[in-house]
Formats: sequence, C-alpha cells, structure tokens
Amino acid sequence: MARITYCTSESVTCGHPDKVCDQISDGILDELLRQDPGSRVAVETVAKNALILCAGEVRTTGYADIQRIAREVLKDIGYTDPCFGIDSTDAAVLIAVNEQSPDIAQGVDNESDLGAGDQGMMYGYACTETPELMPFPITMAHKLTRRLEQVRKENIIADLGPDGKAQVSVRYVDGNVDKVTAVVVSQQHKEHVDLEELRAAIHTHVIEVVLGEYLAPDARIYINATGRFVLGGPQADAGLTGRKIVVDTYGGVGRVGGGAFSGKDPSKVDRSGAYAARWVAKNIVAAGLASTCEVQISYSIGVAQPTSINVDTFGTATVDEEKLAQAVHDVFDLTPQGIIRDLNLLQPLYRKTASGGHFGREEFPWEKTNKIDDLKRALS
Repeated sequence: MARITYCTSESVTCGHPDKVCDQISDGILDELLRQDPGSRVAVETVAKNALILCAGEVRTTGYADIQRIAREVLKDIGYTDPCFGIDSTDAAVLIAVNEQSPDIAQGVDNESDLGAGDQGMMYGYACTETPELMPFPITMAHKLTRRLEQVRKENIIADLGPDGKAQVSVRYVDGNVDKVTAVVVSQQHKEHVDLEELRAAIHTHVIEVVLGEYLAPDARIYINATGRFVLGGPQADAGLTGRKIVVDTYGGVGRVGGGAFSGKDPSKVDRSGAYAARWVAKNIVAAGLASTCEVQISYSIGVAQPTSINVDTFGTATVDEEKLAQAVHDVFDLTPQGIIRDLNLLQPLYRKTASGGHFGREEFPWEKTNKIDDLKRALS
C-alpha cells in the first residue's frame, strides 16, 4: 500500500513587512561592504505604519546613509503610494546604531585566523526533488511570490499592493512528489478592486502559470480567503528583520539553526555557516553521493574550527556515511575565514538574498557545485 504524506511551505513577497526590514538591513550591509570589505555589521530594522527604525552595531571605515538606503528600498519594492500605508518619500527613518562591542571584537578578530562571531548551530539541506536541489514545496511557493511581484510590477494585474503571501501543500507518494493539493494566496490590492475579478486574474496569471501541470484535479485554492486585503504592509503588521527564517531557508523541510541572516556580515556564522552548510549538502547531492542530505555545523564564539560537523543522508547515501563525513572534513574548510574566502562573501550581494529565499538561486556563490570532483577523489 502506498504511503501518502503531505508537506506545506510558504513564501512572502518583497513587500511583506518582515521582508521590507530584511532588505533595508541588508542594503545597509551591502553599502558598508562596498566601501570597506572588513566591515563588522549587525543591523536590525523595525517597520510600523510610516516609521522605519534601524538599530544595531557597526565597526567600519565606510559610511552608510541609512535614511537614503531605507527610502530606496521602499521605492524599489513599490511603496510609493500613500494608500499602501508607507511612502518612500515621507516615511520617518530613525537610527540607533553604535560601535560594535570591543568584547565581541577581541574574540573574532585575529591576524592569523578569524574566530566565529558567535556560538550556535547552522543547517544546510539539499535533495533531488527539483533541479535546484531544493525541496519542492518551498521552490513552488517562491515561484508563486515572484510571479505575484512580476504581475504587479508589469501591471499584468492592475492595482495590486506590494504585500503578499503564498502557501503550497504538496502530496507525496512513497516519498516522491505527486501533486499540489492546496494553494493559498493573499495579495494586497487597492480599495476599488473587485474581489471576484482579482481572484480570477490571480488564478489565471499566477497559479496556473506557476503550478498548472502540478495541480491535482481536486486541489483546493484559496485566494484572499478573508475577502478584502487593502490594509497591508507595515501599516497592518509590524515588520522585523529575521522573522522569516523558515521562508528564507527550506520551507519547514529539514531543520533550521538558531539565528537569522539579514543585517549580519559574514563573520557572523549564523549567516556564513548556514551558507556553507548548504554548499556542502548541495555538492554531496549533486555528486550523486546521496539523494537527500542535511549538514549541521556548530561553532563557539572566538574559535575558528567548528565544534562539530554532522552529515545526515537519511539512509540515502551511496557510500559509507562515516567515509562521507570524513570526506567533508577533508574537502571543505569550514572555518569562518575559509568560508568567507572560498565563497567570496565580502562582496555586496546580500540585499538580493533578502527576498525570495537564500537558497536554490544560482546567482549566489554557495549554490556552486564546484566540489563534486574533490569529494569523489576523497572517497576513492
């Protein structure tokens, strides 16, 4: 008898209040790294109504015009109409950023090696469900929100707001993707929009375009299920940096670490360690050494070498798992300095990560499958 299971993942658009905050925090990080690649940055953003508050700690020789960056992010997202509650031209931007604690700096900065910026554990995951080697549900959820952004910005569907969410439920048969059984879309819109016309347009121009071939005949589809979605963005819901960890990673498949990503420079292993763990897991799966792989890395503040590295293939490894774990130790330099060097992380690429997921996007260096041959040699 076939074993039936389900998995649901969600994604949010770039105009979701939490993602607004992530993009502002990473916009500040990018500007400082552009001027000073050695910048130490830990910046959080809060958004509520027409107020943006940026707070945190920085050590840099560069300068970031935080007000300008916040307004540019709001403008690029599409918050340019007061009817959406926050406007890039007149939002209030408050700043509470001071110098990084010297107590942290003394443990992290070392001329011979870079100590981890904090303690913690990070996870990376990869599987063969999609060409991106990502779980199918989160991949489809991200495609839905990217399509929502496209139809709004290109005016394929008129009078949409920047805020939106999508959720996808997937049925698995004996562990293999079968069909999408439920779709939930919530999309902000202007006051005068006819709800039934909006639902029909989103069904045609978003859901059918992204999921048409995967939809079960009896799939349940809910579009703006409560009715109106006029009040959205930071006006309806306070936003905060780092509050969408599951959206940012694997959609609830696999485990997540204890820290968020945005607003943190790569000396913070919450970010660089999670990127490295994905890099390791993806190379293992891309090499055909397993069909599913989860990698956990842990660190102590001020110490370069990981306190542990664990590789779990859930029984799918094509080689002995102990040998595979040893190959990972031999092939990958998972010290913070090694990760930053090998993934070229001291470049201003982080704002792009802050919406649409940090993984499964070939534009990012941790998605490279450049260690396949090294892993195979280490196992030979």
